[in-house]
Amino acid sequence: MNRFDTLFQQLKAKNQGAFVPFVTLCDPDFERSFEIIETLIANGADALELGFPFSDPLLDGPVIQAANKRALDAGYSTDACFELLAKIRAKYPTIPIGLLLCANLIFVPTAEQFYQRCQQVGVDAVLVADIPVDYAQEFTQVAKKYGIAPVFICPPNADQATIEKIAQNTEGYTYLVSRSGVTSAENQQNATNLDHLIEALKRSDSAPILQGFGIAQPSQVRESLRLGADGAISGSAIVKIIERNLNNQPKLLSELAEFVKNMKEATAL
Repeated sequence: MNRFDTLFQQLKAKNQGAFVPFVTLCDPDFERSFEIIETLIANGADALELGFPFSDPLLDGPVIQAANKRALDAGYSTDACFELLAKIRAKYPTIPIGLLLCANLIFVPTAEQFYQRCQQVGVDAVLVADIPVDYAQEFTQVAKKYGIAPVFICPPNADQATIEKIAQNTEGYTYLVSRSGVTSAENQQNATNLDHLIEALKRSDSAPILQGFGIAQPSQVRESLRLGADGAISGSAIVKIIERNLNNQPKLLSELAEFVKNMKEATAL
């Protein structure tokens, strides 16, 4: 079992869902990013979903695009992200860590080198945002070779055949997208068929389901769990807190702590 498997077992025993925050590594810089991640974990994050700064993030709306630009403008690269991941894992040996990134970040060093580095720094799962399940075999084979769980997105328009392929291939967790479009804390209009998608994924014996996109309030976490998801991912709402407090790190950390506490409290079933 990887750390995600262990986490979901523990949460089930406590009758809780998972709250998973997303941030871009090295935003706004290496040391502040580490402090941000420390704060997320200290205040209730059950796992981490982390992005690498990238010049053309496929799924990200303006808020996370800006986070990518801040980290890139500050000179941080993939190497710095792996260094930061190693630092996180050294301090937090048990927390599950998933990466959400685009295929180019894997292609450039080669999949072999990328997943080997993931193994070395203690990454548990990788979701490649721009590779659908039908075309992912070359990634999944290498990921599994190094003990990294391949994670796939279930889109709101998925048909039964797609759902079954996702369930067969995703490990660690399944990322259920709330709606079409890009990430945004403002756009909170969920698809109307999420309950049916969740039921279909569970019938197909999929990995635990984390709902993402537009999750910005505790009430939305509770609704995700009510529909049958196993937890929720929140990214843009967290990155907005970072963005509006770039000149005040203590206030940034204080606001983050309050947000995460409230979101985690909403996971009680």
